Amino acid sequence: MSDDSTTPATQLRVGRLTKAHGLKGAIKLELFTDDPGRRFVPGAVFTLQVPTSSPWHGKTIELVELRWYNQHPVGFFKGVPDREAAEALAKAILWIDQDSAEQTDEEDAWYDHQLVGLAVVRDGVQIGTLTRLEHLPAQDLLIVKTANGEVMIPFVKAIVPSVDVKAGVITITPPPGLLEELPEEPDTDDSTPGDAAPAADAEPDSDEPAATPTPDGQDA
Repeated sequence: MSDDSTTPATQLRVGRLTKAHGLKGAIKLELFTDDPGRRFVPGAVFTLQVPTSSPWHGKTIELVELRWYNQHPVGFFKGVPDREAAEALAKAILWIDQDSAEQTDEEDAWYDHQLVGLAVVRDGVQIGTLTRLEHLPAQDLLIVKTANGEVMIPFVKAIVPSVDVKAGVITITPPPGLLEELPEEPDTDDSTPGDAAPAADAEPDSDEPAATPTPDGQDA
């Protein structure tokens, strides 16, 4: 008899590849786990989150060895033989398959499925419900459904100080303007009716020629 009680697998984000290290395919890592000795063992296989244009899109990568240089983690991966190959993986996010019934005991670490559906509360008032998370190279974003539509909230401690999965509440302390538009400041005019406009032929205050406008700058 087959066992249908098994729970589906989910994925946990555990790290990000930052940049190539040396000439032999090593890559520096930013770890999103408090237990690298468990997650980053030889033979561990990670799902890669990379742009669709990347040759690594839709692929996995296998760890050969994790080393530490000056207290910084550096990974060696199967199929990454040189610096050129390592550079192609810069900014890739690493995911591992985990049982959805497993609860992570790492501080400030949750699976996506644990957070989706939680109430998002500001100043004791629910402003919406978390619908999904967006995992970007720079930071994670909470996508919250509110009465006025979806809003994106950076998932950082300064803005999201508390996550209580058991209570079903995510507490946020957003800065002004993040969830609503700031009121426009009234125009101020310090001139008085008695102020006279300068004559068209008035002498300039400086002998320096007026600056010539330059075209808008373009990205290098």
